[in-house]
Amino acid sequence: MSRIFLLLVFLFAFNGVFAQSYSTRKNTTKRALKYYQSGRESANAGDHERALKFFAKAIKEDPKLIDAKINLANLNYDMGDYEKAIGAYDEVLIIAPDYDPDLYYNLGMAHWKSQHFAKANQNFNTFLKKEIKPTKRVRRAKTYIRNAAFAEKAYANPVPYNPERLSDSINTMLQEYLPAISADDETFIFTRNERGDENFFISQRTANGWSIAKPLDAINSSLNEGAQTLSADGRWFIFTACNRKGSYGSCDLFYSRRKGSSDSWTEPRNMGKPINSRAWESQPSLSPDGRTLFFVSAREGGQGGRDIWMSNRLPKNKWSEPVNLGDVINSVGDEQSPFMHFDGETLYFMSDGHPGMGETDLYFSKLQEDGSWSEPENLGYPINTEDHEGALFVARDGKTAYFATDRLAKQHGDVVAEGNPFKQINSRVNLDIFKFELPKAARANEVTYVKAIIRDAQTKEPLSATAQMTDLATQEASYEGYVGKSGSLLVCLPMGGDFALHVSKKGYLFHSENFSLREMTSLADPFLLEIFLEKIPVKEEVVTTTTTPPPAPKPVILKNVFFTTGSAVLRSQSMTELMKLKYLLEKESTIRIQINGHTDDVGDDAANQQLSQDRAKAVYDWLIEQGIAASRLSFKGFGESQPIDSNETDEGRQRNRRTEFVIL
Repeated sequence: MSRIFLLLVFLFAFNGVFAQSYSTRKNTTKRALKYYQSGRESANAGDHERALKFFAKAIKEDPKLIDAKINLANLNYDMGDYEKAIGAYDEVLIIAPDYDPDLYYNLGMAHWKSQHFAKANQNFNTFLKKEIKPTKRVRRAKTYIRNAAFAEKAYANPVPYNPERLSDSINTMLQEYLPAISADDETFIFTRNERGDENFFISQRTANGWSIAKPLDAINSSLNEGAQTLSADGRWFIFTACNRKGSYGSCDLFYSRRKGSSDSWTEPRNMGKPINSRAWESQPSLSPDGRTLFFVSAREGGQGGRDIWMSNRLPKNKWSEPVNLGDVINSVGDEQSPFMHFDGETLYFMSDGHPGMGETDLYFSKLQEDGSWSEPENLGYPINTEDHEGALFVARDGKTAYFATDRLAKQHGDVVAEGNPFKQINSRVNLDIFKFELPKAARANEVTYVKAIIRDAQTKEPLSATAQMTDLATQEASYEGYVGKSGSLLVCLPMGGDFALHVSKKGYLFHSENFSLREMTSLADPFLLEIFLEKIPVKEEVVTTTTTPPPAPKPVILKNVFFTTGSAVLRSQSMTELMKLKYLLEKESTIRIQINGHTDDVGDDAANQQLSQDRAKAVYDWLIEQGIAASRLSFKGFGESQPIDSNETDEGRQRNRRTEFVIL
């Protein structure tokens, strides 16, 4: 017998033995197959305990049934028992090392979630050698290998984290997620999922906390709604809806507006092109000034999978062509759930493509003065874990964060599933909304707000108007908007700056306010105002004895005209207010005004009289330089003779030091 023949016999025998080292569902016994199929059905139905029993019975019936062993390992992994999963995967790979490359990926994930980073990387590398196709798992394996050093350091240096579940007014036995709160902390809107039907619920702030949430019936439909953003003033509502008639893609962005001062909303409308496309659009976030919309899209031209895009509001509620936020924010992976904080500077978002803890982590980035974004920073462990983290919302104090988590549910053996258009978990998980305090390094800037009702000075009825908030340091508008018939206005103000508010309406004199926040270091109380606009007097050609004369016009205080201390030199911060006055005189070409100057009672009476006269003349001279006819202008100084507040306090003296104008 030749050596070659003996070698062939040996190899045949060896292969025969190897072929018999395990069986599959295709060649196992009927009884084992029946148990295996029952296990699969139970697992798909979410009955994990029952599935475990069936797989155990299948293995007892056929100890070599590799498919049952794999499913048993997967089930232990899904239930969070990673050590058992590791043992089960190891056993499978000893028996069948080449059966399925994905087993090495699964084992790597089990080691990762057990914080065995070196062993995780070893199995990910083996998976990459065996899997030659460019699948999503290949990309994820490479990401985990890259993230190992970061995760190990993050686990060793945890950040403070103490989540608190919101009350039963918000959370139920169903799923609640994607919270959005108005800037005044009065309105809370979130998504609730009941057996796969997603709808919006709304809650209002009360003296005892949040009211019991009620469905937002004006917007909810028989289809799914979710992933919403609420404008800072609570009047614009933009949300995601999928598979609606007339949609551009699978999921589109829709909007609705609050009607007047009521709780009713307009019929939702598709935002149309260019916001929506044939691709998937979702997860919107409005900037605090309402002029920029951030959202997620899978459209072409991005950096990888789903990216964050932005679009600017144009006149007549049109929107500019969306722009990708670029490769600093967007990675080759998926970026989701952007939230632009009320400070207009800090962007929070989810990503699986930046250095992190494993799955989808939470990050933040700051908008720089040149329009670029800072390198995203991970919020750290244990805010981020090896699992998917939910979308984040941060209150105007910059430190109180809200998000939905299923961690408590998962501790009891529930399962997380993917595939939902809003990337939420399935109905078997009790997903609740929690709040917690962000670490100092991850906080946004504190923000206060101006909340005002604009009224006619005579009738006291609410007025529609236009409003502009200007940063006095840069002379640039931080907010420009139209105030509807309700007269309700809300504008966010970040700490550390000085701001001017101007409210105007055709046929009325403009109104100005000043907000000095430059030296404030902690959250200020909001500014709650009633703004009364004075009508511009109409001079009648014929006045009879029976005509009731109109009330004398009240002086309009120029609250944002500033002078160098002790002099009549106009400061540069005065330019916005002076230009408003110039525009008024140009538009209302028939009116004449007198500019009045006033001081407090500090110092010599005569000196104060002269200073007030000089300051009024400085405004008079500036207007003439701008082309306003001198015949339409006059000026007068009143010194300290007409105070409008007490001179016993700094605040009172500041109010008394004023420049104003009155129509003649």
